[in-house]
Amino acid sequence: MTTVVKAQDLEALVVGVTLLGSGGGGDTGSFGRMLRRRLGDGELVLRDAADVPDALVSPIGVVGATSVLMEKLPSGGEFDTAVRAVSRWTGADVTGLMPLEAGGLNGLTPLIAALDLGLPVVDADLMGRALPRLDQFSWAVAGRSLTPCALSEPSGQVIVVDNVDAAGLERAVRSFVAHTGGWAVLALAPTPVEAAAADAVQGSLTRALALGRAHAALKPWATPADIADGLGGRLLASGRVEQVARHLIADGGAAFGRGSVCVVDSSSRAVIRIETENEYLLALVDGTPAVTTPDLLCLLDRRTLQPIAVDAIRTGDEVLVLALPGPTWWRRPDRLTHVGPQAFGLACAPQLLEAS
Repeated sequence: MTTVVKAQDLEALVVGVTLLGSGGGGDTGSFGRMLRRRLGDGELVLRDAADVPDALVSPIGVVGATSVLMEKLPSGGEFDTAVRAVSRWTGADVTGLMPLEAGGLNGLTPLIAALDLGLPVVDADLMGRALPRLDQFSWAVAGRSLTPCALSEPSGQVIVVDNVDAAGLERAVRSFVAHTGGWAVLALAPTPVEAAAADAVQGSLTRALALGRAHAALKPWATPADIADGLGGRLLASGRVEQVARHLIADGGAAFGRGSVCVVDSSSRAVIRIETENEYLLALVDGTPAVTTPDLLCLLDRRTLQPIAVDAIRTGDEVLVLALPGPTWWRRPDRLTHVGPQAFGLACAPQLLEAS
């Protein structure tokens, strides 16, 4: 099955990848506007792996501090530079693209790259949502190498990384972006499409588009429960943000943000505490764990129903706290250990919604 994306679909797609970001994944608005300019009156086709049986696919996306993108904008050549570099190193031309992750702006970057490079997009990705670490790519969890790969940053520097594991690649990426522009485009090696999709989350962008369309059909005056039902999720609370706490944690020389958000439900007065890192990770209701990663926790503005990012939530916000089912790919116990709450240092067993 193929999914066609036209200009009138872009708003829904942007909202959908934002929801799959679970509060993280970077600012989708700027990349949505970039995609709108590139697409114009044209269309994009999201293809199943079977539709492009001979393609050599490169998963591609942005890594590093996505917040810096507003200060150091893409030149437009980073995608081409990264793809050409990994093609030269491997001796194989990239003939298709797929997202590194479907959540946040990286759900949109391969679409922009595909329009720039004239390549097809395979509707699969390596996370099915937004997650913060390279060792949480499905390829890495399945035991596949992430190298060789290429990194290209906006001033034109490019490096190829080979013969390191996922942890080594994470260190290389952190070092590269820390000493350049704060972010870079990462392109993994061209891989036969059947193998590329075998250890990937299928249909992620189609799901994002469906979520965005369901969101567009919501009415702000609908009951919170109806809004949750409309998105295929579960309502945890409708109320006011009473406290937002943030602090930095050092890990291997890098610092990253941790925090919590407390919401008091306006009807039951239950206290919902949400633990955060780059994304919303864990929701506790009156101290009892209710929903955890890899399921999706989303905070929506009660008046506009727009998703609120982790770094944008503020005390006093009136919000809906929703849980949406995460990708089924992660539900196997051996995979959950890589993306469940304990993978983020939270002493809690995974609490997942019932599989549909």
